[in-house]
Amino acid sequence: MKWITREHVKVDRVACPWLITRFVDPEAQFLFAPADKVMEVADREGAIPFDVKGVELGHQGLECSFEAFLKKYNLTQDPALVELGKIVNGADTKNELYRHPLGPGLKSIAEGFTLLGYASDHEILENEFIVYDALYEWCRKQTAPQAG
Repeated sequence: MKWITREHVKVDRVACPWLITRFVDPEAQFLFAPADKVMEVADREGAIPFDVKGVELGHQGLECSFEAFLKKYNLTQDPALVELGKIVNGADTKNELYRHPLGPGLKSIAEGFTLLGYASDHEILENEFIVYDALYEWCRKQTAPQAG
């Protein structure tokens, strides 16, 4: 399946492709376009738009696009993904909903990736996914039932 979002990816627009490839669509193809062209390209390419204004897989109230994916694809039963969603929310928004302490750190990491000089959004995804792999594993450890 093809998926499309705004170009110059950061936080939510990296977290969502990570979530898609790991839990929704392992064969996903990602397209990036200027914000004002996303819907036009989505229609032409038959791609599912995400993290753009007015779409189902976008921000809903104070929740970020990552959280919309969790709900749409029934991933909320995984407490680690829910926790990761709170971190992504804190990095991608004003961090008012959960006030997650790791949100600002993830935002700084995302900003750093944009400064590394990658040639394309695809390269950013390829290199930054490891951050989300690591955060997910950390969240799994944090949310695991304690041995009693």
